[in-house]
Amino acid sequence: MKTFIFIHGSWHGSWNWHRIVPILEKAGHRTIALDLPGMGRDKTPIHQVTLQTSVDAICNLLDTIEEKVILVGHSKNGILISQAAEYRPHKIEKLVYLAAYLIPNGKTQREYSMQDTEGVLKPFVKFYEDLNATTLDRAIYKEGLYADCDEHIVQLANVLLSHEPFASGVTPLQLTEENFGSVPRVYIECTKDRAVTPFIQRKMYTEMPCEKVYSMATSHSPFFSKPQELADILEEV
Repeated sequence: MKTFIFIHGSWHGSWNWHRIVPILEKAGHRTIALDLPGMGRDKTPIHQVTLQTSVDAICNLLDTIEEKVILVGHSKNGILISQAAEYRPHKIEKLVYLAAYLIPNGKTQREYSMQDTEGVLKPFVKFYEDLNATTLDRAIYKEGLYADCDEHIVQLANVLLSHEPFASGVTPLQLTEENFGSVPRVYIECTKDRAVTPFIQRKMYTEMPCEKVYSMATSHSPFFSKPQELADILEEV
């Protein structure tokens, strides 16, 4: 049996994983879904959140766990699991990128996001200079994030989506082959994704080859739309 740590994407929180967790736990696995600093139930002031503070939160959690974990990152916060693997390679059995940003040393998430010209979210992102954070307009929730999800997921998002720290996306990753490169990684692409489109997903896992690539015919949030299929993939991983 394995220990899975789940890292949510932009604007979200640990509630992302509420359909996956019981499936994996019923199969005997241990699961931990983290609220990143300033997100979900974590009350860190959003303007204080950086790439480093977010990665530190993951590393501090890893330090409390004896066994190696499978670290799963969604969307933007693939960058966080990469940087955490640089700092704690001995604590991670595998990295799983779920429609997530998998980018090389010295690059930023924003650099790759700007190449994704077919994504639908950008016109709906509002930047707050005083908070150094963004929000996403509700008008794009369904089309951009939950196209194949139950309507009540959109209603949950209307209540629960929050500010997203901007600093982490413009901070270059610092990765080495000795540390980050030593941790096996897999990619789960979402072929109907309009937030992180198949174009940019394939570009990333082609540039940064993975042990295996799985495909799901879903939009950006398969943990809501096809939780059993995603759980089956994670069990195979």
